Amino acid sequence: MYYQLYEMNRAALSPMRAAADATRLTFKNPLNPLSHTVFGRSVTAACEVFERATRRYAKPEFGLASTHVGGIRVAVSEQIVWSRPFCNLLHFERDLPDARRRDPKLLIVAPMSGHYATLLRGTVEAMLPRHEVYITDWVDAREVPLAAGRFDLDDYIDYVIAMIRHLGPDTHVMAVCQPAVPVFAAVSLMEEAEDPLAPSSMVLMGGPIDTREHPTAVNTMAVERGLEWFKRHAVMTVPWPMPGFLRQVYPGFLQLGGFMGMNLDRHLLAHREFYDHLVQGDGDSAAKHREFYDEYLAVMDLTAEFYLQTVEQVFIRHALPKGEFLHRGKRVDPSAIRRTALLTIEGERDDISGVGQTEAAHRLAVNLPDDKRYHYLQEGVGHYGVFNGSRYRSEIAPRISDFVWTHDRRPRRGTAKPAAAKAVEAAVNAAVQAPEPATPPMLAVAEKAAPAKAAPAQAAPAKEIEAPAKPRRVKAATLSQIVLKRPQGEPDDLTRIRGIGPKLAETLHGLGIFHFSQLSSLGAKAADELDAKLSFRGRIRRDDWIGQAKALAGEG
Repeated sequence: MYYQLYEMNRAALSPMRAAADATRLTFKNPLNPLSHTVFGRSVTAACEVFERATRRYAKPEFGLASTHVGGIRVAVSEQIVWSRPFCNLLHFERDLPDARRRDPKLLIVAPMSGHYATLLRGTVEAMLPRHEVYITDWVDAREVPLAAGRFDLDDYIDYVIAMIRHLGPDTHVMAVCQPAVPVFAAVSLMEEAEDPLAPSSMVLMGGPIDTREHPTAVNTMAVERGLEWFKRHAVMTVPWPMPGFLRQVYPGFLQLGGFMGMNLDRHLLAHREFYDHLVQGDGDSAAKHREFYDEYLAVMDLTAEFYLQTVEQVFIRHALPKGEFLHRGKRVDPSAIRRTALLTIEGERDDISGVGQTEAAHRLAVNLPDDKRYHYLQEGVGHYGVFNGSRYRSEIAPRISDFVWTHDRRPRRGTAKPAAAKAVEAAVNAAVQAPEPATPPMLAVAEKAAPAKAAPAQAAPAKEIEAPAKPRRVKAATLSQIVLKRPQGEPDDLTRIRGIGPKLAETLHGLGIFHFSQLSSLGAKAADELDAKLSFRGRIRRDDWIGQAKALAGEG
């Protein structure tokens, strides 16, 4: 009944909204003398505020037409590569040569919690330069006919598993907010089944894994009200003539009221300032307001069964951390996760998913090795700052990219050709002056080729490197023996080494490492010293940086 009343009121306001829009255009027309007066601008501003406040906002566009890859702007196009009644899987296809398409596949699972997937436009944009990005584009439940059937939390998990399998091996998955729980459950199920297509890594951002940790107002309300309250007050029937007529949903307009009610004074102030900016002729500030609220006020309906099951399982019963979470009657066991690396990210000021709620995933994945897990707390950001904004772009996104590249299982380009390998060995043999202490077996296996010395200026000075025990190895006993104050000539692109992303390359530069030849000359002790200075311990040996660096140096 409330949904019908809402639609009736919206229809009743349509003539007034049209009149306000026409009045706005009249007083904005430069041929109208009043348009140049404060009165005219005031009328124009009041009409626009009224029209925008009573409008139903359509689903926005991603609008990502291009990105930069390796300093070159390339075109981006959206392609639907998988489709079901309640979700389309979008691929942001970059116009790159086939030989260049070796970036990791990253599936971004957008929240199904009221807003459209376009809310993650900034999230996608930051990932595009170094990843093949896919995103779940959930469909508004009021647009799905009743004949398409139900969609609950079990279906959500099935959708996630189906999309991961569709993308194939070596996929990485990233869950933003609400989908952290179903994604974590989906990976647990795939790992338990020993599915070879289980993702290489998963990133959980600001998600409610265990809402008992630092509960927020949202968490407390769910517990205090109970499931029956939500059934009575939040579930409504889609009215005619919408395609989803008679479907039980949690309406978008009700969700929007809840969102805005949490910070009502801030939204009222923003609209008052918007009016003032229009009167003052501050077009830039007004444009920023429109851009934000065109996205924020565009909401979608959720199926009632999905919404109620999520409230009960995640926020009231805390089923996942208690070991009671079921998928189609089978208990989900996070301890089965052994191969999929786990990165959790939280915001210090998050008032929706409190600090510690996402990090709880590490306590549940008890059998995951330490070198495959990492937690990051971003200072000074709230919930939306975890996946959007300047801090996300400068601090969070580079860490995600490094984590994904570190745990990407695909072989990277750059194994030296036999002829080059022989040239490398000959160059090193000529430089050998004295034997070196015995090499640990782990490094001896990794070091199959040595760096080429095309010119003396590109090679580390002989006095900085200990002579190896065997003619083919030049290795530094300590890290201080290979670091440089500045690169010798042009620095090498260290991101060509699997496991090194842009952020980590900057860290290595800060430590005085600019060239493949420096990494290839690491001895056991030097490797341990460098490893201690990096996040994600153990990556040097796990990803065989030394062997990769030797091969890459041998190419030149």
